[in-house]
Amino acid sequence: MTPPPRTTSAHSVGDVVGWGAFSCVLVPVVLIVYGTSLVGAGGAALGLAAVTGACRVLLRRSERGTARLCTERHTGDRARHGRAGTGAHRGGRHGG
Repeated sequence: MTPPPRTTSAHSVGDVVGWGAFSCVLVPVVLIVYGTSLVGAGGAALGLAAVTGACRVLLRRSERGTARLCTERHTGDRARHGRAGTGAHRGGRHGG
């Protein structure tokens, strides 16, 4: 018997992206306080925003793939292949 699928993890994609957005604001402020130029801090902010955006896309894709995998496991072999069980067309050599 397989264990029931997990519905959500402790940290959802929204939480992770939210913390990423927070760091996109916090890091440039800290850099300016410690003497980095505005251009350098702006570049750091843009870099962090790009990384956060890419991570968001990858996390969403992973979340959808996991959901799809869970639904395939619950619907069984029939939903994926269009037929159930072992059939005459399962490979191997044909006599004849």
